[in-house]
Amino acid sequence: MRLIAITLLGFFSSLSLAADVAGSRDLELLERFPRAQISDYRVVEEVERLYPLGSVRRLSGRLRYERELNVVGRQTSVTYALPTGHSHLEAFAQAREALRADGAALLYWCEGRECGSSALWANTVFANAQLNGGDDQQAYALLRLKTDADDRVLALYAVTRGNRRAYLLAEQLELKDPLDELLPVPATLLRLLRAGEALPLGSAATPPQDWVELLARTLNQDITLRVLLRGPQASVWRDALAAAGVRAARLEAEDALSGELVLSRVR
Repeated sequence: MRLIAITLLGFFSSLSLAADVAGSRDLELLERFPRAQISDYRVVEEVERLYPLGSVRRLSGRLRYERELNVVGRQTSVTYALPTGHSHLEAFAQAREALRADGAALLYWCEGRECGSSALWANTVFANAQLNGGDDQQAYALLRLKTDADDRVLALYAVTRGNRRAYLLAEQLELKDPLDELLPVPATLLRLLRAGEALPLGSAATPPQDWVELLARTLNQDITLRVLLRGPQASVWRDALAAAGVRAARLEAEDALSGELVLSRVR
């Protein structure tokens, strides 16, 4: 009888752990990772948020970011406990890739120790102790969402704790005021290219100078990387990048009459 009671207690405990937090719901623009459960859910009608665009450090008692985005808006934060046997990077990659496929612009992306201190991300940036894990077991991304109605950003933070439980936080902010153009950092673009993902560059007839300079800085961080420009004005972009200091032999171009111009790695 004692064995049956213990078994039933474990069964009902697992049921309670598997339930979503009361009143919680998924974000409309992000599909839930299979069998993940919502372990924390917060909605704040208007809040000022500072999102890092670089690693998080504490120097002389103060937080330091390489870059940051300071915005005000309606915050919806959803934290998922991931099912046993799945890593934080698996859920993080699925969410990031799905958002980019829907047209979201990736502003910043880091993984592992390059993100800085996991304790600072958990306790200071997101104020959620569930997210406190190993510095080498974390990933963060900030994306600008593509919507017809308003301007939104979405932060993803994934981590595996010391007890091997993995979590994914998705925090969306519906902005009170629209953002001006915000360029990603070169290290993020380089990470995307190395991962084999294409960078959409729009369809402007004349390459914007800020984007040309950004791409030149990105490509010159890895002089072994060869890339292909494909789409309208591909040759014009290639010439602009060469003029900005990228070795011409590393640049290939395929012009097209329609579609969106993209930049991708040549393997």
